Amino acid sequence: MSVFDRQEFHARLARVKARMAQAGIDVLIAADPANINYLTGYDGWSFYVHQYAVVRLDADEPLWVGRAMDAPGARMTAYLKPANIIAYPETYVDSDVLHPAQFLVRTLRESGCGSARIGTDFDTFYFTAKDYLEIVRELPNARVVDAKGLVNWVRLIKSPAEVALMRGAAAIVGKAMEAGMAAIEPGVRECDAVAKITSAQFHGTADFWGDYPAALAQVPSGKKSAAPHMTWSGDSYAKDTVAYLELGGCHHRYHAALARTLYMGIPPRELIDMARVVAEGLDTALDAARPGATCHDVEAAWRKVIRRAGHDKPSRIGYSIGLNYPPDWGERTASLREGDQTVLEPNMCFHLILGMWMDDWGYELSETFCVRAQGAPEILTSFPRDLVIKT
Repeated sequence: MSVFDRQEFHARLARVKARMAQAGIDVLIAADPANINYLTGYDGWSFYVHQYAVVRLDADEPLWVGRAMDAPGARMTAYLKPANIIAYPETYVDSDVLHPAQFLVRTLRESGCGSARIGTDFDTFYFTAKDYLEIVRELPNARVVDAKGLVNWVRLIKSPAEVALMRGAAAIVGKAMEAGMAAIEPGVRECDAVAKITSAQFHGTADFWGDYPAALAQVPSGKKSAAPHMTWSGDSYAKDTVAYLELGGCHHRYHAALARTLYMGIPPRELIDMARVVAEGLDTALDAARPGATCHDVEAAWRKVIRRAGHDKPSRIGYSIGLNYPPDWGERTASLREGDQTVLEPNMCFHLILGMWMDDWGYELSETFCVRAQGAPEILTSFPRDLVIKT
């Protein structure tokens, strides 16, 4: 059974079709599992094989096109009529003779789309060069164009039902952060701390069960904390070192992310000063994240604070977040960075992550927030922002 009601999916489809019409796209092919979920409700760990959602301007529902083995899951989770769940045989899986895009093309041709203007995302993890080549070769009268993240941009503004799921994800990540902070001590292996974090992520709360996050826990310490995106190893945490935790909570595929930093021992003055500046910058950026402001404006508010303190951060400070599958909980649309003129609107959700990576140590602080109709945003995540000190 789908998480959302039909009305929710119909509203999504209407917004997608409006953008398709504006872009002159007759048929849209979505291969990203988050977009397939968004359009159809389908949820399964099947994105390691080719699968698609197809939206036609002249059709009332999308098509789900996927592996025959996964069709029962589509019937269980998607809101679609059975006739719109179309499965390709097992012979198309990992074959050097047949390709699922060939089956997809046949489906398009049979539905009268042989000469349509077809849009698909050229820059996505799940739409391959082989997909593109097969579609172009098998549909010579069609024109295949870059949809440029069309569905992703529709996803940027969440419905109230989606925001409610993200609040659940935020409650989960708070529990996971609590578990991680309690687990990390000098002598404890990183992998053992992550085992407790992951347990908390999956247990969730009494009201929100824990789904698997689209990205794994990042828990480096010591010199490894000077780099972002480090997961874990069998190394043990050591006294007089800094460590940060960047974690995700997930509920029904919707995410909230949270980062905090701790020090095992008496923290040096430079770390205390950094924590203070970053916390001030976070407050200032959050206050700027109001409807009508741009992503650029939010980053500029942060930049003013840290430059006054003599620091610089060339990378972005945040991105839209919500529904997703591995390897990323970000939506790959709006970024909180200099020059991004995306205007903030109510129910846009962002992970505002302030990572400062020095030569041999790092510091992270973040919140997930939702833009309100008026005033400052709703902070979905909840955990004390102070540098955690374990002496």
